[in-house]
Amino acid sequence: MIRCRNNPRLMWRSCVLTLAAFLWGCAAPSADTQPTPPPAPPVQPIPFDEAVLKAANDLFGRAQLSAAGADGSAKNILVIDPLIDGVSGAQSVATRSMEVRLVELVKSKYPRFEVEPFSTSTVAKSPIVLVGTFTSVNKEGKTEGVREAYRVCLALADLKSGKIISKGVARAKPEGVNTTPTQYFKDSPTWAPDQATEGYIKTCQGTKAGDPINPAYVDRILTAALVSEAIDAYNNRQYREALDLYQSALHSPGGEQLRVYNGLYLSNWKLGHRDEATQAFGKVVDYGLVNKRLAVKFLFKPGSTDFWADRRVTGPYPIWLEQIAERTSQHQGCLEIVGHTSRTGPEPINERLSLLRAERIKQKLDRDVPALKTRTIANGVGSKENLIGTGTDDARDALDRRVEFKVVGCRAPG
Repeated sequence: MIRCRNNPRLMWRSCVLTLAAFLWGCAAPSADTQPTPPPAPPVQPIPFDEAVLKAANDLFGRAQLSAAGADGSAKNILVIDPLIDGVSGAQSVATRSMEVRLVELVKSKYPRFEVEPFSTSTVAKSPIVLVGTFTSVNKEGKTEGVREAYRVCLALADLKSGKIISKGVARAKPEGVNTTPTQYFKDSPTWAPDQATEGYIKTCQGTKAGDPINPAYVDRILTAALVSEAIDAYNNRQYREALDLYQSALHSPGGEQLRVYNGLYLSNWKLGHRDEATQAFGKVVDYGLVNKRLAVKFLFKPGSTDFWADRRVTGPYPIWLEQIAERTSQHQGCLEIVGHTSRTGPEPINERLSLLRAERIKQKLDRDVPALKTRTIANGVGSKENLIGTGTDDARDALDRRVEFKVVGCRAPG
């Protein structure tokens, strides 16, 4: 304690100043009690074209290039690994249009880069790879609830250094955005978490400049180039070529991935190879069972548990159900069959409808393999676990109306 009166060595002015400093020090808040700063204001979405340009200009303008191409004496080879939805991994009309815009921008404004096709031959040159995700998000930027904007994420991955050399992000308004899946992704019958796709997404969304490229992505990039060529061939109705490319991808490092199994099924089905297509769908089911989760895009009539009446859509369903039943019966463990709906309509009705649809699928599996009756349970979650969340009720959000098969532990009898 400071005593001014009894301290003749201190002048009154000095004593007052000392006492004031002491009292201020006592009253000042400590670092532990400092008020929490307010959260940053939410990113305001801008029109789609503007958002793409903003993210792209930030990406290319901030790129830390090697000396070989920085002074203009040599160009940096740039390839674009097709942009995808940041949750489902699907390519769409929107992501394709973004790629076209990126190529145009590089050619007109960033001569340090030379764009080449994404192929095994160009990947072998260790180029700079552009990856990007386009994801529907809510007001808080999360992939849940009502989606009100799209988050654009772009990244440049330098295969020579193994590092991320630049990032670009923006938020786009939903108006005028066409997220209809390209043909391969529209036709793909199943979805499941996949290490190759997750590695791609993490390379874009889970990194900053200077970070290493995600190992799951870089270890599979040669196979990714083959898969990309196969998808392009399928989209162009070149099914024989697509089948050959998918088979090559399957036997490449990291080729045992869902995009390849779906592609083998689809290409064989389009070529009329029914036995091969059935076997390929069985491999799809095996993949899901090993990874304990597989979503299947069964199309139901609105508000009903009956399948859509168009045989061009539902014709393969008996094969799918048969393979799910047979492969599950050979696999240890039990299945939880989970129904999902889009977010349109009252949620109590959605929950009830999703449960009824799951129960309908369970009945069909039990009929094909009666032993499954005690190894399957049905559940419905309505729209609580939407992957897309746009509520369009068409091809764009078909995954939100999926039926999911999850491997769970079996309950002890009794």
